[in-house]
Amino acid sequence: MSQGAMNQTGMTGASAAWLPGYPRRLHLQHGPIDLVIQADGVPAAVAAAYDRAWARFQTILTELVSELALLRTALPDPSASTAMIFPRGHVARRMVAACLPYAVDFITPMAAVAGSVADEILAAMRDGAALDRIYVNNGGDIALHLAPGQSLRIGLVTRDDAPELGGFAELRSADASRGIATSGWRGRSFSRGIADAVTVLACNAAQADAAATIIANAVNAEHPNIVRAPANSIHDDSDLGEIPVTVTVGTLPISLMRQALSAGATVAHDLRRRGLIHAAHLVLGDCVETIGGASALPDAALEMVS
Repeated sequence: MSQGAMNQTGMTGASAAWLPGYPRRLHLQHGPIDLVIQADGVPAAVAAAYDRAWARFQTILTELVSELALLRTALPDPSASTAMIFPRGHVARRMVAACLPYAVDFITPMAAVAGSVADEILAAMRDGAALDRIYVNNGGDIALHLAPGQSLRIGLVTRDDAPELGGFAELRSADASRGIATSGWRGRSFSRGIADAVTVLACNAAQADAAATIIANAVNAEHPNIVRAPANSIHDDSDLGEIPVTVTVGTLPISLMRQALSAGATVAHDLRRRGLIHAAHLVLGDCVETIGGASALPDAALEMVS
């Protein structure tokens, strides 16, 4: 996409525009997919990377829609004899790979769609180019590239539906984390739990996205002030079908919130032990749990400060 061009619309209905301010950020939008992208490096390499992002982005939604029925289907338990049918599209395959570790319980590949799209655009932008930094932010699910010596400070939200920051994650090139994702009942996707926000750092955005969904589901409790409804009663095409999802969380006893957050933290610790995540930041009301800070990651430069 030419640095001088302000707006473009693809034949598929996808749109691209530069956001105001400096450094320049590219905004790509198509249906429910909404990306904000920034790349740093040699100007010619940055311009070419933005062109590749735009070219790849224009086909992604069409590819996903063509296999939507499969992507909304629960993945089979790996220990069962059910044959696994893999999708054709690159993004769809990223989704399946990220969600397969959790297929012992109910999960569909849609749990990792936002992170997988971010990873796909990042891969297109890198494609051999020598760039210093890239981030692809898909509604808070972020894929990162950090060249040696580079770092990026990312704000952590306390609610998945609001911009208020509750801490920061400092990611450096020596760290293994290249993906960050947030999930919670207040966000744009359904949650079976009551977490305000669960932010996860992992190898890539797809893995972070799937794990954030799982951990947020585990931050759970029963109380009259917690209202749930079948997912398909809110959106009739939800991949969760009749599974109850959280609609409202009212005032809760502090002891109950701590218990719910502890349940989520237990799952996060297990995922970290299994190598599926690097760190997690869980928020429910005034209760906060952080798993995997600098003291817990002696071989990395990751710091999570709440």
